[in-house]
Amino acid sequence: MRTATHVRPTGSPIAIGRSRSDVNHAESDSSLASGLVEQVNRSRSGATLAVEPSRVRLIHDDSRRGSERRVPDEEKLLANRWRLARELRRLREQADLSGRRLAERVGISQSKVSRIESCATIPTHAEVAAWADATGLSASAAEKLRTLVDAAYTEFHPWKSALQERVHLQHDIQEIENATGVKLVYEPSIVPGLLQIAEYARRVFTQFEPAYPAVDVPAAVAGRLDRQVALFDPARRFEFVVAEAALRFRIAPVDVMLAQLDRIESLSTLENVSIGLIPQSAPAVTHVPHGFVVFEPADDEADTLVMVETVHANLTVADPGDVELYKRQWSLLQGSATFGGSASGLLRDLAAELRALPPESVR
Repeated sequence: MRTATHVRPTGSPIAIGRSRSDVNHAESDSSLASGLVEQVNRSRSGATLAVEPSRVRLIHDDSRRGSERRVPDEEKLLANRWRLARELRRLREQADLSGRRLAERVGISQSKVSRIESCATIPTHAEVAAWADATGLSASAAEKLRTLVDAAYTEFHPWKSALQERVHLQHDIQEIENATGVKLVYEPSIVPGLLQIAEYARRVFTQFEPAYPAVDVPAAVAGRLDRQVALFDPARRFEFVVAEAALRFRIAPVDVMLAQLDRIESLSTLENVSIGLIPQSAPAVTHVPHGFVVFEPADDEADTLVMVETVHANLTVADPGDVELYKRQWSLLQGSATFGGSASGLLRDLAAELRALPPESVR
């Protein structure tokens, strides 16, 4: 598992100078969730938010479009991996081979057979070819299997189809996060989702295209807040690198933006959370035009994933060579970031600029 490469910032959150209205936007997660309960109850029938200590969960009526029904594995963001895993298991069972016998024929461990069939890891092309031979697969069928492998290594899911039958994808992402030991996040243009306060997140979902129906936005926000519970799990580590431009992105009024800056500083004091900021004045060492997330698994034998959100689709990368490319880029970006007191100073400067602005039109 990856370890931190910089000294943790210490100290209490900075005093950004919030007004009473700012404090209202930075209230506790449970209070935010309570407000979302009212929004959901007002805006959509058959759905409520059940608020538990430190957790928000959704309860839905499956009778309508966008309901939070149990999503089949084949419809998730890692759908191609699940298809491959289940096909390989079907072939083994069809050939009446135990996991141990198949492992012997393929030349891998029995535990790896289990990890492949449970979608924890993707087999190499050579392993799939050996699997096909061991199960008596025809040449044409083996070629189709190799196509499944290629699709599993780089999954492409247009937002339009991914959101067609669901309110949001927060639970899909949370499922991946639950198996993650270290999460590395780079964001050049917007505050990362795990750091967003509720009102900031609401405005992000409202501006998304394809557009979320207004009745579904509260559930999407609640799903994002639910994911943030993981930040308080000391067994996991989260490392963020955020460009200054992302902090300046004026998606909300000043009081919301001030509360958002305060939230970032507050979360940076957690021992398992690191937040680095890249000042606009920092010399460029690389050019990455989009954000990305690296999911390093808690299980050292499972695969590392990279997720990239483009304008029209979500891209999930598992090819080892491509993953290493993203990790090299992450290291360069992290080296450009400032941490601790310097990052706090940058947040203070941005907050001062916001408070000095004339009455605004953003609402």
